[in-house]
Amino acid sequence: MSELVYYDLKNATKMSPSLSVQVARELGRRIVAGSFEPGALIDDENALADRFQVSRVVVRDAVKILVGKGMLDVRRGIGTKVRPRNEWTLLDDDVLAWHITATPNPEFINQLMDIRLAFEPKAARWAAERATPEDVKLIEDACLQMEQESGSIEKFIVADALFHQAMLKAAHNEFLNAMEGVIYSALLVSVRITNQDPRKNSHSVEFHREVCNAVANGDGDEAERLTEKLLTDAIRRLKENFDS
Repeated sequence: MSELVYYDLKNATKMSPSLSVQVARELGRRIVAGSFEPGALIDDENALADRFQVSRVVVRDAVKILVGKGMLDVRRGIGTKVRPRNEWTLLDDDVLAWHITATPNPEFINQLMDIRLAFEPKAARWAAERATPEDVKLIEDACLQMEQESGSIEKFIVADALFHQAMLKAAHNEFLNAMEGVIYSALLVSVRITNQDPRKNSHSVEFHREVCNAVANGDGDEAERLTEKLLTDAIRRLKENFDS
């Protein structure tokens, strides 16, 4: 699954990135993938400029971007060092997106699912209690798209992501809306791990429809319970693949 799907879901601006952004993206992917381990020094400006065929100014600007994301630390006389993962800005869109194509990190994915399990069931309760007719229609449309999708896996996953996005918006809590990137990253990474066509997972579609109905009926208790059930099933399938 391409990280571009993540940016599409986030409605990222469509424009050609600058050279510095491109270099930052390549370095960021390598750091997330573990090619540069925490505490390790990356290549100096001259070596990076030669590798990417860009100027030292471009490299310097790229490094600044990653410093801003908490991934690199520049020390005069020492060099540029990769910072520990717990110092990264993990909710940054780029950092989340780069995990999609990197080698799956079980600990990171488990933490993503922990966050989802902590917030989404309560968001479903609030959606059932606060959703407008327009909110409910968006949830139903996404659910219907999941049920009817017979095309690409990517389109099904997008419909799945839009379902959860609509649920968060229906909760009418601005802080929850800021969590949607976690959901997108978790969904896209999960597909790579389970290595199956999610359209064939009838239980998942059934769970989503049950949640949708609970929200439409204004049943907060049921919406919360069913969302927890949905996420628990997803976590179970992930763990089965980790243990296999």
